[in-house]
Amino acid sequence: MVGPLVGALAVALVAAAPAEAAVPAGFTDTVAIGGLSSPTATAFAPDGRVFVAEKSGLLKVFDSLADPTATVFADLRPQTQDFWDRGLLGLAVDPAFPARPYVYVSYTLDALPGGTPPQWGDTCPTPPGATAKGCVVTGRVSRLTMGPSGTAVSEKPLVTGWCQQFPSHSIGALAFGPDGALYAGGGDGASFTFADYGQVENPCADPPEPAGTNLTPPTAEGGALRSQSPRRPAGEPVLLNGTLLRVDPDTGEGLPGNPFAGSTDANARRVIAYGGRNQFRFGFRPGTSELWAGDVGWDTWEEINRVADVGDSVAENFGWPCYEGNARQAGYDGANLDLCESLYTSGGQTAPYYTYNHRAKVVATDPCPTGGSSVSGIAFESGSNYPAEYSGALFFSDSSRGCIWAMQTVDGQPDASRLVPFVTGVNTPVQVLTGPGGDLFYVALGSGEVRRVSHPGGTNRPPTAVATASPASGPAPLTVTFDGTGSTDPDAGDTLSYAWDLDGDGAYDDSSASRPTWTYTAAAAVDAGLRVTDSHGASGTRTVRVTVGNPEGLDPVPVIDSPAGTLTWSVGQTVAFSGRAVDAQDGELPASALSWRLAIRHCATNGTCHTHNVQDFPGVAAGSFVAPDHDYPSYLQLTLTATDSSGRTGTKTVDLQPKTVSLNFVSDPSQALLTVGGAQERTPFSRTVIAGSTNSISADSPQNLPPLNLKYAFTDWSHGGARTQNIVAPGTSTTYRANYRLCWLLRPC
Repeated sequence: MVGPLVGALAVALVAAAPAEAAVPAGFTDTVAIGGLSSPTATAFAPDGRVFVAEKSGLLKVFDSLADPTATVFADLRPQTQDFWDRGLLGLAVDPAFPARPYVYVSYTLDALPGGTPPQWGDTCPTPPGATAKGCVVTGRVSRLTMGPSGTAVSEKPLVTGWCQQFPSHSIGALAFGPDGALYAGGGDGASFTFADYGQVENPCADPPEPAGTNLTPPTAEGGALRSQSPRRPAGEPVLLNGTLLRVDPDTGEGLPGNPFAGSTDANARRVIAYGGRNQFRFGFRPGTSELWAGDVGWDTWEEINRVADVGDSVAENFGWPCYEGNARQAGYDGANLDLCESLYTSGGQTAPYYTYNHRAKVVATDPCPTGGSSVSGIAFESGSNYPAEYSGALFFSDSSRGCIWAMQTVDGQPDASRLVPFVTGVNTPVQVLTGPGGDLFYVALGSGEVRRVSHPGGTNRPPTAVATASPASGPAPLTVTFDGTGSTDPDAGDTLSYAWDLDGDGAYDDSSASRPTWTYTAAAAVDAGLRVTDSHGASGTRTVRVTVGNPEGLDPVPVIDSPAGTLTWSVGQTVAFSGRAVDAQDGELPASALSWRLAIRHCATNGTCHTHNVQDFPGVAAGSFVAPDHDYPSYLQLTLTATDSSGRTGTKTVDLQPKTVSLNFVSDPSQALLTVGGAQERTPFSRTVIAGSTNSISADSPQNLPPLNLKYAFTDWSHGGARTQNIVAPGTSTTYRANYRLCWLLRPC
């Protein structure tokens, strides 16, 4: 819900999922490319090359799906901020590649608006604090040019913008349309914990006040309202946040025929749709000019939106933040913001094509958890050998639920009455796309893989890998002969190629022989892998265990000395950590062998949780972090990983629960509608939040109150402050009272 990535890609880009993926009967789900580090996107080039983006800013290329060894095509890490849901997130290859030797990327640019990278590095210090005031960055779409050696020799920035205050809802997908135009998307860059209209210092300088000024309703146009910037008064800047862009792939300029092509504002000329929260992934329906986008919701709804014709003069407005799903978003509605109130009055929101509720199943019988939700992939069946019922189906994924569904068609249109689970138990799917053979491929960020879903009953069936090792155990040094010649392919005439992962690192790059040998010099238990690929690109994998010496108990043993699991934390609290590790062979390991990871586990009321990785601390034995803000229920998870000289690892994790308080809301008279965060409720009611968290509150006014349905106007809060404001949860439970007066002829509302 917060990120595919916290929304929080809410960009959640990292989510817990069952370990074993499952597909419908008759399908296979195999590893196409493994051994990746937090992959976020992949793209297939017309000449067979496969490009894979990693969140850190590395872009890798493989000669084909059968190539076990990656080449670094471009290293964008110096200018990419890899923090929370930020990073290298979008990827596309020129349709005429390699005649036009261009690869396109979108990434979080580690720079202030108008500034140069790096600004922060892969972190956000306190102050300003990631969820307090935010480490402001921007986004960039660039064209990379391939040189004679097959790697990038230059980067040409095409579009730079997307001012992002908070660490989610960053940049998004890239795709080429049937018209040859380049399409790009990005998120709102706003807070995912409170209704954000620019009230926290307004660092993006949104109207009507300069940067550094806290904006106030009803005229505020900052925060999530950046997604409505095409509706700002004439003369005010149009922003890229929450928009879909159609641009020239050589210049980044908006194309003639775009809805605002006649504008003097360069950003406006690029926009074909707006009003998204985090349009992280989108794709074109084959044979049409329809663009379909997944939009990550806040508290309640995930959306799939449809641009009916990307070449027409209509700029669709999908309504965020004034709307979430088909309904008004209570947190922004309650603030009585001009940009939302005028939309409610005039209409013009383009309703979602499909929505699903965070607390409901997509398919009643699917095994996917409910609660947290982040729609994270959009693709259409095209040219596969899948059964007829999948013809033209819309596939979409949810990174928090770890699932991919197929929306099958009725009369040629995807129809929500024909939804079926397609792949379940995925370790964080962040992209789905069609590839060679028309098969569906997906990027599993959590397992570091690009995977392929095939239907062996079609014209080409995948091979079956068989691997043996002789001897399979013995003292070090141990020389092992592997044999993959027992592998078979069910299709007559197909030939097999071999790729081995003999060192157990997940990459099939150690040998291409059918009977390789490998010498192991240290005690270890290694799962050696074989991947066989047929002449049509289908593959199968198998592992075989090799035991060298007596590896039991030889993993390094990390110890977290602090913090203790009994610690409870408040938002903004500095938490120190320290640890060590001992290895049976190496003894006490140095700090360089230690690595820490801080993550947030965001949970639903039904107990299911998903994970947002916040920050890594490599090569240190001690350090500290500032506890970030997040919706409750959630908790922090600190993991220490130790790596010994032989590459063996051990981990230790401590869960850190927050200090919670109750915010009690009452009104005089009772039964008033008050809005807290993104949800509205009648008094009296209570919300459990984390101590120190920031919460937006609004006293709706005017409103009719039961039981007589008389109209009342807000007068004041008992604690003071404006009708719409942010409050910081104190250390103890507190009551907040909104006072109202009766409206009548002599004292109208």
